[in-house]
Amino acid sequence: MAVTEPAPAVPPGARIREDARTTGEAGAHEGILRRQAQRESAARTYARSLPIVPVRARGLTIEGADGRRYLDCLSGAGTLALGHNHPVVLEAVRRVLDSGAPLHVLDLATPVKDAFVTELFATLPAELAANARIQFCGPAGTDAVEAALKLVRAATGRRGVLAFSGAYHGMTAGALDVSGGAEDVRVARLPYPRSYRCPFGVGGERGAELAARWTETVLDDPKSGIPAPAGMILEPVQGEGGVIPAPDSWLRRMRELTAARSIPLIADEIQTGVGRTGAFWAVDHSGIVPDVMVLSKAIGGSLPLAVVVYRSELDAWEPGAHAGTFRGNQLAMAAGAATLAYVRENGLAERAGTLGARMLGQLQGLAATHSRIGDVRGRGLMLGVELVDPDAGSTGPDDLAPPPDPELAGEVQRQCLDRGLIVELGGRYNAVVRLLPPLTLTDEQAAAVLDRFADALTAAERVHRPRPTEPSR
Repeated sequence: MAVTEPAPAVPPGARIREDARTTGEAGAHEGILRRQAQRESAARTYARSLPIVPVRARGLTIEGADGRRYLDCLSGAGTLALGHNHPVVLEAVRRVLDSGAPLHVLDLATPVKDAFVTELFATLPAELAANARIQFCGPAGTDAVEAALKLVRAATGRRGVLAFSGAYHGMTAGALDVSGGAEDVRVARLPYPRSYRCPFGVGGERGAELAARWTETVLDDPKSGIPAPAGMILEPVQGEGGVIPAPDSWLRRMRELTAARSIPLIADEIQTGVGRTGAFWAVDHSGIVPDVMVLSKAIGGSLPLAVVVYRSELDAWEPGAHAGTFRGNQLAMAAGAATLAYVRENGLAERAGTLGARMLGQLQGLAATHSRIGDVRGRGLMLGVELVDPDAGSTGPDDLAPPPDPELAGEVQRQCLDRGLIVELGGRYNAVVRLLPPLTLTDEQAAAVLDRFADALTAAERVHRPRPTEPSR
């Protein structure tokens, strides 16, 4: 939907008068927000930084209860590949509802599930699809991560897992263990290659080579203190870690190292999948074929769905080894099959790659005139802008990297919201502004997003004054 298109019709009972914001009747949304703060847990997240009450949406656009419209570059944390309420998704859901089909079937076979699996397998790396099994999990991606870890442990008889610094794999116990913020470490942590803030202080291809060499040494050194692992789990692009794409050469090296040592390789494509990075699956860029793929978010077409797809040789589970009451979400399977087909048939992954590269270049151009942008990075329509304090000096092993500035990032997010643009923050210090627009983004919408972001950044820089420096003696 172009920026200038009208918003979709309001559901019955949800209509807001056009003059609501000026007459004060939009106070209804304030009441909803107040009751949310009173009744929901302290663990709520997005509601704190995005105090809006969505009542209708289509494509990129959300309209709030106060009548304001927003361009949504959060997209359900990457869930909405086609944006809000895409017609093919709504039609797929309506067909199931109108057919009289059961909506809850545990893990029984249904025509809806069969169609979803067929469409999903048609998009997978061919070598994996030819010899794959699928496990439907609880409806959140973190449960699929748990299932993947349980799977490789059952298949190998080993317990340990290799994971990477900066990773994010979910919020349940096992998923947290393999994420970067783990406190009770039961997982071997390896360096993830980064050009900006490289842990080896060199960045680029040399930094990725050193990261791979460290991994190889850990695996082969009998005194490394790390026994043979059950598996290695990685993200082809670290999302919550700060939008950090792994070099394709490094991914191929991880595949070589794990294959040579019979270590199952798990690719977490929960956020990177379904065209987000410019290929249908982010592993497609490097050409690697993982042993296990963890999939969620966009595969459900905006509804909850999570699966693990893996080589049949790993299928060592007993019946019921991983189960869940809501693993048979028929509406999500219908919406997901429609979304997968639409992305595939309309070349949206390729479109995301082209448009994303253009937006990345424009953001890099913006960085040339804003010293508080430390780095711009991403792949496809998964973009990140790291904000820094250039007056505070460098920090860490990379002398070229000023310290991150999470306060400025928070101010940019607020200024974006004031201008009708929804963005997310991420990264190790919450100083990376993330853009995750839907794959249906138009050229006009992309221009509007970047214009609003640039304006918000300029305003935030005026509001957010740099910390005073100590006088020299």
